[in-house]
Amino acid sequence: VLIAVIIHNGLGYALGYLTGKFTRQPEPVARTMAIEIGMQNSGMATTLASTYFSPLSALPGAVFSVWHNLSGAVVAAICRYVDGRAANAEQTGEAK
Repeated sequence: VLIAVIIHNGLGYALGYLTGKFTRQPEPVARTMAIEIGMQNSGMATTLASTYFSPLSALPGAVFSVWHNLSGAVVAAICRYVDGRAANAEQTGEAK
């Protein structure tokens, strides 16, 4: 279940970002699309699964609820790191 959740989440981030780039959106919009698509509806999945199916069917949604909080923080940290490197490169380039 954890492997499937990680793959599903990663594909959501990647497809959201690529959709933003494919539609020629600015970088902040592409990143927002990646985060929104990568973190969609885990709470709703858990609630619907536990309401209409067996409690075990809510497991993937519950795992995803925890995982997307961790992966979202990592994605945000990566974006911040990339922005910091770009800002440093611009400052170094301007100083020469």
